[in-house]
Amino acid sequence: MTTLMVQGTTSDAGKSTLVTALCRWLTRQGVRVVPFKPQNMALNSAVTADGGEIGRAQAVQAQAAGLEPHTDMNPVLLKPNSDTGAQVIIHGRAVTSMNAVAYHDYKAIAMQAVLASHQRLNAEYPVVMVEGAGSPAEINLRAGDIANMGFAEAVDCPVLLIADINRGGVFAHLVGTLELLSPSEQARVKGFVINRFRGDIALLQPGLDWLEERTGKPVIGVLPYVLDLHLEAEDGIDQRQSDKAAQVLKVVVPVLPRISNHTDFDPLRLHPQVDLQFIGPGQSIPPADLIILPGSKSVRSDLAYLRSQGWDAAITRHLRYGGKLLGICGGLQMLGQQLDDPLGLEGAAGSSPGLGLLDFATTLEAEKQLRNVRGRLVLEDAEVSGYEIHAGVTRGAALERAAVRLDDGRCDGAMSEDGQILGTYLHGLFESGPSCSALLRWAGLKEVEEVDYHALRELDIERLADLVEEHLDTGYLRQLCGLQQDTH
Repeated sequence: MTTLMVQGTTSDAGKSTLVTALCRWLTRQGVRVVPFKPQNMALNSAVTADGGEIGRAQAVQAQAAGLEPHTDMNPVLLKPNSDTGAQVIIHGRAVTSMNAVAYHDYKAIAMQAVLASHQRLNAEYPVVMVEGAGSPAEINLRAGDIANMGFAEAVDCPVLLIADINRGGVFAHLVGTLELLSPSEQARVKGFVINRFRGDIALLQPGLDWLEERTGKPVIGVLPYVLDLHLEAEDGIDQRQSDKAAQVLKVVVPVLPRISNHTDFDPLRLHPQVDLQFIGPGQSIPPADLIILPGSKSVRSDLAYLRSQGWDAAITRHLRYGGKLLGICGGLQMLGQQLDDPLGLEGAAGSSPGLGLLDFATTLEAEKQLRNVRGRLVLEDAEVSGYEIHAGVTRGAALERAAVRLDDGRCDGAMSEDGQILGTYLHGLFESGPSCSALLRWAGLKEVEEVDYHALRELDIERLADLVEEHLDTGYLRQLCGLQQDTH
């Protein structure tokens, strides 16, 4: 059984992308491979088949490997709820919240969870494809590291180091990272991958030759910059828009400081009839057909921020002029009369008034709700599937006009009597074609082109595997994966 780890010189160097690509590349060859990320820090998460919570990037990597997402694929997930603190999720379950200093001391316990998950996966799959986090050369984080070289040393696995040439300084990134590693960690690095290259490879070749001579490590390939490649992000919001039709629905999403699961909006960003705008600090909400209040890891403080930006007044004006308003998860909770956090789960204990647009109130309770669900929207009786990740329990008269009827007999969310406002706990609303189309028609788009979001994602995963085949040293990759004898 073999473990291969991909580490990056920086955040967003391409670790998630390369692991996804390698998972599909190996799967196409009939190799059973499983993705693994020891520790993830992200506010975008997915609900697993075993009822836990992992980073969304690992759920996409599971799809690339032809597997259902499982909590062992990401045993430690940190969900920041302030600039210095985070909720700690171990094996899919929230166990505590702590600040960065306390977590530094907790890492020895977290490492045991990491090694237990890796051991289980290693016993079941011939190849475990591991993604690191950030950079292995962060000097202040090296003590007790469980995310990068600390893990690699513990399980004795080889490492590939990837760097993004598009941001500049690629040779300094690679050489500098290597220099800051210990001798045993340096020996563990078996090769480099350069990501997002544009131009003539012949002009880059002298630099590659120098790098190999300087470090004694092979460059196993240079991946090109690919336009319009879509993979769900761990944290960074992707605001790229493809060419749109002449008549589009204008959708606005206010970006809250603790916005979570903004991957909900990827299907809208990719939809040819939707102009999606993320509105940030200091920006006014422009005229729109639909405003969506997103999920939040700290609902009360994000609602206070929304008010500080004057966006509450803009929402009132939007509704007065007939626009539609959708709240998802934390956004749903904001629509009600009150938000109570008696246990201080998302910050200081206390209560805050909601926007008062729907007649219900929400209380945050200790046990988080985690489930994958299917059902039907009240709109057009359209089929919908999605997932719930929330600590809030919402009660009130508005819930009698449910937004979704779930297959398990429960009802979810609410719709206002005038049909202008809809709120739901379901993430992933726009991923199912029928529910996406129904919501777009509700928001004002008359003739909706149905887009198969899963097919789009599958197409991009296949494109990534093709890039591995075309641009990387696949013979050497197979050797690193223990699939043939090393000839290097």
